Amino acid sequence: MRVGTFVLAAQFPGQGPGEALHRAIRSTEVAEESGLDSVWLAEHHFVPYGVCPSAVTLAALLLGRTRRIRVGTAVSVLPTQHPVALGEQAALLHLTSGGRFTLGVGRGGPWVDLEVFGGGLEAYEKGFPESLELLLDWLGKPRVAASGERYGFREVAVVPRADELLGVDGGESPGGPEVIVACTSPKTVKLAAENGLPMLLGMHCGDEEKAEMVALWRSAALAAGHSPESVREAGHVSAGVAQIADRAEDAVETLVKAMPGWLRQGLDAHVTVDGRHRMMRDPVAYTELLCGLHPVGPPRLAADRLAATAERTGISRFALLVEGSGDLAATEENVTRLGTHVLPLLS
Repeated sequence: MRVGTFVLAAQFPGQGPGEALHRAIRSTEVAEESGLDSVWLAEHHFVPYGVCPSAVTLAALLLGRTRRIRVGTAVSVLPTQHPVALGEQAALLHLTSGGRFTLGVGRGGPWVDLEVFGGGLEAYEKGFPESLELLLDWLGKPRVAASGERYGFREVAVVPRADELLGVDGGESPGGPEVIVACTSPKTVKLAAENGLPMLLGMHCGDEEKAEMVALWRSAALAAGHSPESVREAGHVSAGVAQIADRAEDAVETLVKAMPGWLRQGLDAHVTVDGRHRMMRDPVAYTELLCGLHPVGPPRLAADRLAATAERTGISRFALLVEGSGDLAATEENVTRLGTHVLPLLS
C-alpha cells in the first residue's frame, strides 16, 4: 500500500497565503522524513480554498528539496493552460528528478479562471479530450503536430523528450512521467480507461462509489484493448482526509473546529464563468462526512479504514489531506504519526 499526502495549501481564516504555502512545504519535508510514499499538490486560482496557482511550479520546488518521495499534481487543470507547455514542464520535472514526478490532470470547474486565461467555457465543456490527446502525444512522441478544434500547429520537435530519462545502472529508459486523470463522471472514467491512464478519485466519494468507478474503468479499458495485466495493475489513487489522534473523538473535534471555516471561506469565493447557479455543501456536514469516510482517529482505526477501502475498491494508493487543523505544528505532527504510527500497521 502506498500512502501519501494531499496538499491544498489551504488558507484558513486569519491566515495569509504565505503561511499556507510554508505549511505545504514543511508538510512535504516531514512526509519524506516519516517514510510516506508521495505528495500530491492541488492547483487553484483566485480563492483561499487553495493558494497554489501552479502545481508544477510547487512540484519543482519540492522535488528539489527532497530526495526520495514522489511528487505529483492533483491536479494540473488542462482547460486553463496549453497542453504542450504543460507537457514540456512535465518532461523537465520527470528528467531532472530522476523519474519522481507524476502528472495529474483534470477538467477543473466552470470557474472565472476560464475567462481570465482565455480558454472559455468551451474548453471546459468540450475541450478536455483534445487537450489530453495532445498532452499524451507530446509526452510519448519525438515530433508532434496538431489539427484539432482548439489547437493547430505545424509539426515540431519535442525537446526535451520525456521518454529519454537515463535508466538505473545504465539500463533502458523507464519512459515518460506517469499521467493520471481526475475522474468525477462516467464520461471521464471512460476517457481515462481508453487511454490506459489511472484515475484520481475525490475525497467526497465513499468506497461504494469508488468501487463502481473502478469497475467501469476496468471494463472500458479491456474493451479498448488494454491487457488484463495492465488493467489489474492500474495505480488508481484515492483522495481522502487523515487526522491521527489517540482518541477518535479528538481527531474529529480537531477537524470539525477548523475545517468548516476554511471550507466556507474557500468555497464561497469561487465565481462561475457564466453566472450559473451552484450548490454549496454545508461545511460542517461535509467535514463530518469526511471524518466518517476516511482515516480520522487512532492509528489502528486509520489503518483499518485504509485497508478496508483498498479491499472494497482495489485501490492501494492514497492521497490524504493532512492540513485539516490549519495549524503548522499540528500538521507536522499529523504527518509524522501517519508515517510512523499508521504506515507500519499496513505492511
